[in-house]
Amino acid sequence: MSKHLLPGVLAMAATVVASNILVQYLLGPWLTWGALTYPVAFLVTDLTNRLHGAAAARKVVLVGFVVGLACSLIGAQIMGEFGPLVTLRVAIGSGAAFLAAQLTDVAVFNRLRAGSWWRAPLVSTLVSSTLDTCIFFSLAFAASLSFIDPATDVSWAAEPLPILGLGPVAPLWVSLAVADWLVKLGMAAVALVPFRVVVGKLTQSAV
Repeated sequence: MSKHLLPGVLAMAATVVASNILVQYLLGPWLTWGALTYPVAFLVTDLTNRLHGAAAARKVVLVGFVVGLACSLIGAQIMGEFGPLVTLRVAIGSGAAFLAAQLTDVAVFNRLRAGSWWRAPLVSTLVSSTLDTCIFFSLAFAASLSFIDPATDVSWAAEPLPILGLGPVAPLWVSLAVADWLVKLGMAAVALVPFRVVVGKLTQSAV
């Protein structure tokens, strides 16, 4: 792997590891601290795509997937209060969501890269973040997909509650997904600032 990809590789690996650790710690009733760090992965992918192209971005995504897989394998061996920290469903959901969402991010960004500077990172992150949330929470917690790992009890996630305590009644995991999605949307907008700054500085230094 080329030296110019090293910053992206290290940033992606650090983001994935940090998110896997911080997801164990609650931030209010609907979120974990990992919800704040995970969206950085989309920023890393978009920066790599803008600076080095789609092929390079896909390589960085692959590194993130492998690191995430390693984290899941380690977490599956660590026993918490209610069993392993990472169940089979969570591992499958996490891996599938990361790979599908990040590769979608690369494809959408590449399609829009010739437009306004903000369009590609914003639209690609919004689309891929939505996909990420849908895939992960449904695979990890939806009762209809319990056949993935019948031995794992996720009945707690099916508890009917008003969405985020305010909306119509739905399984608890829907509130968790909506809260996570809203954070991703907010982070997509915030990430435009470092995206613009980093791309601008590196582009000027290359001239």
